[in-house]
Amino acid sequence: MNIKQMIAKGLLISLMAGAVTGCSADREKNIVFNSAQEEPPQTNLTFFGFKYEALNVMAIEESLHGFMDRYPDISISYDGIKSPGYFDVLEKRLATGNGDDIFMVDHERVLELGRQGKLADLSGLTALENFSDLAMSQIEAGDEAVLYLPTSISAFGFYCNLDLLKEHGQEIPDNLLELEAVCDYFVSQGITPVVANNDISLKTVVIAKAMYPLYRQDDSAAELARFNSGEADLAQALYPGFQLAEKMIERHWISPEITLETAKTKDDLELFAKGEHPFMMTGAWAVPRLRELEPDFEFEVYPYPIMEDGSVLVINIDTRVSVNADSAHLEEAEKFVEYLTQSDVLWDFVDSQSSFSPLKENRLAQDKAIQPIGPYLNNGRCVIGADDNLYFPIWDLSRQCIAGMLQGDDADAAVTRMSRLIAEWADEQIYLEKSNQLSTSCGCRYSVVTESNSKNS
Repeated sequence: MNIKQMIAKGLLISLMAGAVTGCSADREKNIVFNSAQEEPPQTNLTFFGFKYEALNVMAIEESLHGFMDRYPDISISYDGIKSPGYFDVLEKRLATGNGDDIFMVDHERVLELGRQGKLADLSGLTALENFSDLAMSQIEAGDEAVLYLPTSISAFGFYCNLDLLKEHGQEIPDNLLELEAVCDYFVSQGITPVVANNDISLKTVVIAKAMYPLYRQDDSAAELARFNSGEADLAQALYPGFQLAEKMIERHWISPEITLETAKTKDDLELFAKGEHPFMMTGAWAVPRLRELEPDFEFEVYPYPIMEDGSVLVINIDTRVSVNADSAHLEEAEKFVEYLTQSDVLWDFVDSQSSFSPLKENRLAQDKAIQPIGPYLNNGRCVIGADDNLYFPIWDLSRQCIAGMLQGDDADAAVTRMSRLIAEWADEQIYLEKSNQLSTSCGCRYSVVTESNSKNS
């Protein structure tokens, strides 16, 4: 048995052990991949992320093994925990000085950790030359420093049950008018047409509907800058999106009660796999997970048909990898990030997630179910869900507003809530900035997280 087979076997045993022992929820979702060598290397790196499923971890394993083959004096281990719990652990590790050398971040943590000086500047890496213009528009947004490198472009899709549509003589909708007609038809048949989850479904609809006109402008970054400066009102700009969400709820296209209890890319997949609903809105990366449930129907994934003149795709520059600015092995950690973002290495990871590459290469996704999405990456009908040119964590704030709508808020109330959340977030950033300045002047280290947690918690 070679070393790669031994590693794969060890990972499988670890997964099975977690399921059998019935440990706590956190322990069940925690996967640790360690790759040992016969002789202790000079440097040991740790990589922490929110990718925890077998397909993703196996792709990460391949990159770790390839890296160690190239640099035999460096060893690296990966620790994966499902989000959102992952981010709590990440912040606690960093706050207590137990941060990993390399870790995954999202838009909100880039804003927060970057402001705290916890992310190393990666602007010297030659890998930057390989990223697409779309990816670079995010990587270089707002600061001369490069605080992360993306390893995928994730898309949010409109899953269509082709068999159920055919059974009812309905077509895949391509615009808002067609969406209204097909959803109203299924409601008339006593069928809730759209499976939605309590996180990414409706907030991506809101962002797509409201922000698409902005992305049609010649300089979307300049338009976003108007929100940052206060020249434009972000909460009010989202109003058309909240109106569409309100329509979806009022016309019973979704069930707010069920949606509130439906976890993303888990419960929603189980509901859709039953074959009783024609549509689902969730991440396109969940296609392999849906297939594992063995649905008894054919399906394809499309952009959201929510504009009067057609569909629009919501994407994120995703699975962002940063280096801990306080790492004792900065040079070695940067070598790994450079290696991970090489074309062939990165493609294996991208393809394992049914996602798209952030590099200049133009490879067609191997998964045929998501191929209808591909052209929208370059045809101008695309919106970035969490744009780095925006200095507000719109991803999290919009989710909170949708939670309110699922409990009875209308579009006006959602705008009011969004305005309050933006103001509270801005006030908190001012407070943290002043606290950091005070801590620096007195020689102490400030942290917003007080609960201690070791790296191996």
